[in-house]
Amino acid sequence: MSDGIQMSVSSMTRTDQKKAVYVLFRDGEKTAEFALPECELIKNSGFSEEELGKLREYTDGDRDRIFELARGVDPMKAFLGK
Repeated sequence: MSDGIQMSVSSMTRTDQKKAVYVLFRDGEKTAEFALPECELIKNSGFSEEELGKLREYTDGDRDRIFELARGVDPMKAFLGK
């Protein structure tokens, strides 16, 4: 992943009786959001197809670490900005 790209991970959520995590990538004005575990692209604004392929590959390959990060996210702290 490029040094300029920032990644944010949501807390663990439940949809349709399954766990889900949302991963947001930001590079300046460009953003892309993926949903795990399917690694489904939710939205894209500005990233090329090649860049999206690399982001998807990174997200899919680092799935375990991303889920671990999501388990550590406290939604109330994030909401309150603490």
